[in-house]
Order: sequence, then C-alpha cells, then structure tokens
Amino acid sequence: MTISLNGAPADTREAKTIADLVDRYQLPPQSILVEHNGLALHRHEWAQRSLAEGDRIEFIRVVAGG
Repeated sequence: MTISLNGAPADTREAKTIADLVDRYQLPPQSILVEHNGLALHRHEWAQRSLAEGDRIEFIRVVAGG
C-alpha cells in the first residue's frame, strides 16, 4: 500500500497502524507529532489508527530550545 509520508510517496510494507509506522522508522515517540490526513493525533491514538491507501502522514519533530 502506498501513502504520502512527509509529502513523498512511501510503501507501508508491513505497517498496519500509525504506531507500526513510527516503529518502522525507529522514531522516538516522545519527540514527534503525527498528523494523519491533516488531523494531529495523541500518542495513545497511534495504535488504533489503521493506515489506508492514499493516507497523508506527517511526522513532525518537536524540539525545545531557547
């Protein structure tokens, strides 16, 4: 299945949920924000959100600084 990941086509391979996708890319869950088709998700929603053909996923890194 093909989705749009940060604006580029990506094959989800074995990933069935947002949580699977985060794990596949080895992203630190505590430092990213995930948008699914334009909607920002809470971390506890990731495992419940199934991926579908054509979904738009954005991984946004959260950084702190001053």
